[in-house]
Amino acid sequence: MRKFFGTDGIRGLTNQIPMTVEVAMRVGMAAGAHFLRGDHKHRVVIGKDTRISGYMLENALVAGFTSVGMDVVQVGPMPTPAVAMLTRSMRADLGVMLSASHNPFYDNGIKLFGPDGYKLSDEDEIQIEMLLASEPKLAEPAQIGRAKRIEDARGRYIHAVKQSLPESVRLDGLKIVLDCANGAAYNSAPTVFWELGADVISVGVSPNGTNINDKCGSTAPQLLQETVVASGADIGIALDGDADRLIVVDEKGAIVDGDQIMGLIGASWARQGRLKGGGVVATVMSNLGLERFLEGEGLRLERTKVGDRYVLERMKEGGFNVGGEQSGHMILSDHATTGDGTLAGLQVLAELVAADRPASELLHQFDAVPQLLKNVRFAGGKPLENGNVQTAIADGEAALAGRGRLVIRASGTEPVIRVMAEGDDAKQVEQVVDMICDAVKEAANRHA
Repeated sequence: MRKFFGTDGIRGLTNQIPMTVEVAMRVGMAAGAHFLRGDHKHRVVIGKDTRISGYMLENALVAGFTSVGMDVVQVGPMPTPAVAMLTRSMRADLGVMLSASHNPFYDNGIKLFGPDGYKLSDEDEIQIEMLLASEPKLAEPAQIGRAKRIEDARGRYIHAVKQSLPESVRLDGLKIVLDCANGAAYNSAPTVFWELGADVISVGVSPNGTNINDKCGSTAPQLLQETVVASGADIGIALDGDADRLIVVDEKGAIVDGDQIMGLIGASWARQGRLKGGGVVATVMSNLGLERFLEGEGLRLERTKVGDRYVLERMKEGGFNVGGEQSGHMILSDHATTGDGTLAGLQVLAELVAADRPASELLHQFDAVPQLLKNVRFAGGKPLENGNVQTAIADGEAALAGRGRLVIRASGTEPVIRVMAEGDDAKQVEQVVDMICDAVKEAANRHA
């Protein structure tokens, strides 16, 4: 049973377990000990976003890692994919990102990357959990690690991201609005687009420690929408706090989600002969419209459980190079080992330049099928095992057969059942969702 690690590292409210200085230091000791392999001098790369709690947690991690004999390289505020890239390029044994992604400033998290730049496997996380429960083996005084900051980390990442486009591609003449969520990419992302020739209007680039994701970024796109329309920009791009996801807005202010972006990149790369695996990998939450669109292009949509780590696992197994989530995580594995909002934004802009069409036309690859998601909170028990609930689910599946899709899942972090249905008939979709939600509520009330 895991005590600390969730679906994406360790995350929680700052100064409450597990997001305390003491736990962070012990994570440094445990993760450091787990990755001490061989006689070479071991190294860990630590990055963070712009949360005020990043200072204290970073220092705690440095103390933990150095105490077990690991050298530490601190790169300061950097996107999550930059830490993954630097871990691999610097031949480090481990990478750490301090971020709670799109959450408010008072949350924080610890994400760990292996020497290959990929998020840790379940097996590695379980081993670190076990080490957290035992007394650490501290290094001999002469073997204690050192810590230093490197000043050119941001430049290395900017160069690597730009390398994802052919040198012939320039963004001259494009006016873009870029919302960096007052987060980790506040400096790097505007530089990337500006150096490639775009006219960049930046918002969300004044972090103060507490304004990350505050009424800005990919989960609060209203600022981006308003700025795009008011400035007459060609397109808008919003990143989240650690810049591993994006949401796009067309010139009319309409939101373009991850499904449309996957459809655009997947179909375009297929036509260019660049797509691998014969399709795109997404989660069970991606719209049926995307699946139908890809089928029309002779491609398939592979679905996984919710979570970008499951998308990446399937991509690696099946040899795919395009995957992501409806929420805006885009994994383009030819260029990165994890989701990268800046890199995905560049690919979208390259398509816009090549097509020479308005974003509202280019980015509308398909009509989304009506989709409805409702959450039912329950006090205890296992409502999904109730006979009436199972009957309601079976009836819903029968009603949508051939014309829609039903996804029922329990949250992995809270007592909530998520009920999602989609289909060509919006009214029928609503009826199916409500029927199942009512059955879940009734089952939960009986248990209470």
